[in-house]
Amino acid sequence: MADLLIELFSEEIPARMQARAREDLKKLVTDGLVEAGLTYGSAGAFSTPRRLVLSLEGLTAESRPVREERKGPSTAAPQQAIEGFLRSTGLTLDQLERRVDKKGETFYAVIEKPGRKAAEIVAEVLETTIRAFPWPKSMRWGSGSLRWVRPLQSILCLLSDETGAHVVPLDLDGIKAGNTTEGHRFMGMGRFVVTGFDDYVVKLKRAKVVLDTAEREAAIWQGAQNLAFAAGMEVVADPGLLAEVAGLVEWPVPLMGRIGEDFLGLPPEVLQTSMKEHQKFFSVKNPATGRIEGFLTVANIEAADGGDVILKGNQKVLAARLSDAKFFWENDLRVAKAGMAEWAEGLKSVTFHARLGSQAERIDRIAALAREIAPLVGADAGDAEKAARIAKLDLRSAMVGEFPELQGVMGRYYALEAGEKSAVADAARDHWRPKGESDSVPSEPVSVAVALADKIDTLTGFWAIDEKPTGSKDPFALRRAALGVIRLVLGNGVRVVASELAKTGTLGHFRSGKIAYGGLVSPSEAQQPLPATLERVQAELALDLLSFFHDRLKVFLKDQGIRHDIIDACLAMPGNDDLTLLVKRAEALAAVMKTEDGANLLQGFKRANNILSQAEQKDGVEYSFGADPKFAETEEERALFAALDKAEAEITPAMQAEDFPRAMAEMAALRAPIDAFFTAVQVNSDNPVIRRNRLNLLHRIRAVCSGVADLGRIEG
Repeated sequence: MADLLIELFSEEIPARMQARAREDLKKLVTDGLVEAGLTYGSAGAFSTPRRLVLSLEGLTAESRPVREERKGPSTAAPQQAIEGFLRSTGLTLDQLERRVDKKGETFYAVIEKPGRKAAEIVAEVLETTIRAFPWPKSMRWGSGSLRWVRPLQSILCLLSDETGAHVVPLDLDGIKAGNTTEGHRFMGMGRFVVTGFDDYVVKLKRAKVVLDTAEREAAIWQGAQNLAFAAGMEVVADPGLLAEVAGLVEWPVPLMGRIGEDFLGLPPEVLQTSMKEHQKFFSVKNPATGRIEGFLTVANIEAADGGDVILKGNQKVLAARLSDAKFFWENDLRVAKAGMAEWAEGLKSVTFHARLGSQAERIDRIAALAREIAPLVGADAGDAEKAARIAKLDLRSAMVGEFPELQGVMGRYYALEAGEKSAVADAARDHWRPKGESDSVPSEPVSVAVALADKIDTLTGFWAIDEKPTGSKDPFALRRAALGVIRLVLGNGVRVVASELAKTGTLGHFRSGKIAYGGLVSPSEAQQPLPATLERVQAELALDLLSFFHDRLKVFLKDQGIRHDIIDACLAMPGNDDLTLLVKRAEALAAVMKTEDGANLLQGFKRANNILSQAEQKDGVEYSFGADPKFAETEEERALFAALDKAEAEITPAMQAEDFPRAMAEMAALRAPIDAFFTAVQVNSDNPVIRRNRLNLLHRIRAVCSGVADLGRIEG
């Protein structure tokens, strides 16, 4: 057994690419080694700004010999077939064996591959990996053909066993593998020899390089917290920024500075975003005032003056950046206090989509839709319409132009400056949400109304112009918009009919005059009742969009642990366009199916359904009426009649009250009498009257259960 150490040393690797590159290096090399016949015990991948590293333990010293037999064509086969077989095996005709079997004489190829030394295989796999490495962007340099993310400077490749450490022979466009590396660019000690992974890690640390990204992150965060605590402050946590900064430094040295007094009046989101995006600074908050008053930067060097010069330079650059932000803020406040009319006018010239009009036209549609939705979510219709009309005005602000990620956040500030209610201002901030799976869902009624209107308008518009997602392509993020609607509806327990929302949204697009469907409607005609042809188109679009919602809902509920067949069983029931109702039914059914009674009931239902279906097909009739307990011959039969009577009496009011857990529990209680019935009774009796009565009884089982969910769609 041997240990393998690989280091690919280059100029700085972008921080955003390092995590993926570590995994790619590990997968490509280990897959290549295993495919070539080697095995290993464990593998670890690491990165710093200037190196990718892979360490393997327990690598076999050589691959095993391989003997493979391949059956070929008949010896009487056409010459072309024989030549193709020879090409596939790499053998000549005289190397093939002739064997006789039941079908005659056949060619066989016996391919023997001797074992190969690990060093030979490692060199081959590593060269292939480097040449085919999947960087998002790569470059060539000098006169060579090699491509890498930045110029590759050296390769360290060592195999270590009981005899010592041995360099794997490899020459890649003039870069020869060796046993040396170097440490920190400024604080290092030149190139040095290493003998294995443990030696490598220790010597790197002496040369001021922390190899493990997680260790660098921990050092940054601990140092930052210590500095902030000493100053009576708190560091604002930002895991994404922490990971990025750890990819920018090899020897992290946290330093804390103060933000100039002139900038403390800026909104905290502006300070945080400006420092993060432009300078990669962490924000430091004063817990006494709640304001962002400091910043924390991470140097890549231990300065003799403790970092004073570095901090002064950073503060100078930060002051320039924040001066720009202050200018944007003050300029935007002037427009906001004047009512934001300037921005509203500006959106008339901003195209949302060539076929869906400008942003101003879109705002008109969203405002009308928000007014329609408001009563359904308990919001004031006037507030919802007002919020929709101002929600996107910050898109014309200078601050959002500089920092697009602040859209909505700035809208709230500007709405408050314009004198709007807090509920209206909050809706301007929240109508974008939820932006992703980890984003929270707004709960204030006005915010919910505007957020739903915004997403419904987007979906119905692109559906109307037939720009739906296809395969993996979703350029307008329509899947995310549909998931946003689902989360808004479910998260707030909103009782809306999705198909009616889709119809209303589509109507807004028709009446905007942007979508005419081959002249079916003109802008003037659109204000009148829709022509029948267009009503049909509207209904078809709504039905298609509802199907899309159902597909997204399946994905969403699968992540919540509800199987697709459970959802299908509920989708088959009436009311499936009320998403809240649908999910309540699915959750109750999923809970019942996890119980022993539920699982056994499913088997009993399927047995009853199969017997009944086969009898109906054979007899050409439907057994759906006339089951009478007076024809019951056994106690088990009579018990099933009684159980079905009780279940119907309990399930019907439970379903009307939308008490799905109660209805499901009553259905599951049928498990025992159904099991007993099938144990004691032969359905297909020789007496035709008894047989018909029992088949009608099976229909009652199907009818009672199918009133709750379509159990036939559940697997198992």
